[in-house]
Amino acid sequence: MKETTVAAMPPCFDRWCRRFDDVFTRSAQRREFRNYLAGLLGESERKNLSQISDNAVEVTYHKLHHFLTEAPWSASEINERRLQVMASCRQTKITSGFSLIVDDSGHRKSGTLTSGVGRQYIGEIGKTENGIVIVTTHLYDGVKSLPLDVELYQHASSLTQGKDDPEFVKKPDLAMNLIDKCLNRGHRPKIVLIDSSYGNNRHFVQQLESKKLKYIVGVAKNRRIFLQSDCGEVKVKARLDEVAKSLKPEAFTELTLELDKPRTVWVATFSAETIGLEGERVFAIVMNTSTLSEKTEVDYFMTNASHSIATASWFVQTYSQRNWVEVFYREAKGWLGLSEYQVRDKKSLYRHWILVFTAYTFILWHQLTGGFRRRWANKELKTFVDALEAFRTAISYRFVQWLNHNKDVFAAYKQSLGFIWA
Repeated sequence: MKETTVAAMPPCFDRWCRRFDDVFTRSAQRREFRNYLAGLLGESERKNLSQISDNAVEVTYHKLHHFLTEAPWSASEINERRLQVMASCRQTKITSGFSLIVDDSGHRKSGTLTSGVGRQYIGEIGKTENGIVIVTTHLYDGVKSLPLDVELYQHASSLTQGKDDPEFVKKPDLAMNLIDKCLNRGHRPKIVLIDSSYGNNRHFVQQLESKKLKYIVGVAKNRRIFLQSDCGEVKVKARLDEVAKSLKPEAFTELTLELDKPRTVWVATFSAETIGLEGERVFAIVMNTSTLSEKTEVDYFMTNASHSIATASWFVQTYSQRNWVEVFYREAKGWLGLSEYQVRDKKSLYRHWILVFTAYTFILWHQLTGGFRRRWANKELKTFVDALEAFRTAISYRFVQWLNHNKDVFAAYKQSLGFIWA
């Protein structure tokens, strides 16, 4: 059932929203906060302002639009409170030894008026299109996958002065700002996982090391490294792909990754020096076949972990945790409308994304604490989607109860849309 009303939401929803009430200065803001979250969590096919307001009884578009664009409240404060709520519970708090995942995600967006929009590479479609890209940090600790922070990447073409514009910030710099936010909260990751679009930036890697953070970064195949010669006296300069070709088959270890679908890879590791970094780093070459001549996919990685830790198995098992941020993007876009909005300015976009993070965390919190399982499901809720469906079951049950006592209100709502409910 796509129709919702805050008056018929399960009690757990209002208890969750009350944790944020003191962040807002006015009752109207608290009301629209509930309306927006309810719309994101409901069964509307789309999660933009028009669809949310059309499918919610006693919710008006202009009030919801004002809340998202003009009302004086801080999305950063909402995000901090969201993480504080997670930290306040034994089952949901951030534990030591977590992995911090840095990534970006894009989606198509037509026109030129939305902040950040431009022709750029959009990962979800695998090509350059007109669209928007966000940079995010994400946490995975072996139990939960939790979004932390988000920033809009403002493409140079979207700014009046291009790359010379004061608001233009490169993706690696945005990512470092988000990493600093995590550290400033007192949360220090065991490992930072980053793909090659950031790992190829020497200054970015140097900053990670200056903060004494352990990392695994993807690097380009043409990365120059220095290897000891056979006699051990001279250092030989070579590209990573040249090293891969020179390795014998027995240098690679066969490993199976237990992901959504089991995947077998062949991994070789070695130590070498590289430009811009003092001392040796450990490198890994990961192929999807046993020989380089047959491969259709090969990846190169670098870490500042010691060679005793950075084994072939450690490389692939640890770096595979990056899959969790892809799962999050898929769930947040497909179920909560992360890439659906009807606003253009940077502040409103950020507000939408933080509200999506808050809705996602609401489901995650109850999944981890078992609230939905006790009342709204007779099976184990292993995934975010399972937990969301349990909550939507609660919404539909409560809405039917509300409808039996508020038929005149519902009829007036349908009439406002141009329909007769009779």
